[in-house]
Amino acid sequence: MAGHSKWSQIKRKKGANDKKRSATISKHIRALTNAVRSGGSGDPAGNLSLKNAIAAAKADTVPVDNIENAIKRAVGNSDGATEYKEIAYEGYGQGGTAILIETLTDNVNRTVGEVRSVFNKKGGNMGNSGSVAWQFDKKGIIQVSKNTSEAQEAAIEFGAEDIEENEDGTLTVYTARADLFTVSEGLSGAGFDVTEASLQNIPQNTVALSAEDAEKLMVLIEALEDLDDVQTVTSNADFSALEE
Repeated sequence: MAGHSKWSQIKRKKGANDKKRSATISKHIRALTNAVRSGGSGDPAGNLSLKNAIAAAKADTVPVDNIENAIKRAVGNSDGATEYKEIAYEGYGQGGTAILIETLTDNVNRTVGEVRSVFNKKGGNMGNSGSVAWQFDKKGIIQVSKNTSEAQEAAIEFGAEDIEENEDGTLTVYTARADLFTVSEGLSGAGFDVTEASLQNIPQNTVALSAEDAEKLMVLIEALEDLDDVQTVTSNADFSALEE
């Protein structure tokens, strides 16, 4: 898969990304709520967005009770409940890297102000709509804890578009966005340990950074991720300089 290699360098090591537990659960609850309302159903069998949101929440070990309760509340409180808008923001980080931010917000003015403030304070520049989004493809990403020939064969059988063997012994599985839930559930049901399953914006190409710029960009990205309305932040940076 051209341009998609070195997943650990594109997304950074998971340990550097992890939020406080309560913040992680809160973001998933918001995503689940929005998926129910935007998809018009609390049944994942007929709501692809909800299927994907459930897969992502399970991969982040959000308790099943939290997932089920979030869906029930979204179905039962459709009238008068908080409405979230899905809005993407774009910008540039150190070394001319592209940054794509996905948010769920009930107050656009607040969110855009917070995003712009982080860019200004952390050495980035906020861009116009469409300025960098074209550099990313939306794909389903599944991480399997152990790379084996059996896992690879199963992933392809369940509908994966591509697979990647990682240096740490794990396996990354790429799917079309519509197939994320099917492949993730298939692998889990077959006994493989799925540690992450989510829709991600995958850069078509990456930009190598110096260690100094990589450190600064990581600070910028993590500040964006800490904003309550932000769901995902993706860059096209190659962070390998930090591993040297």
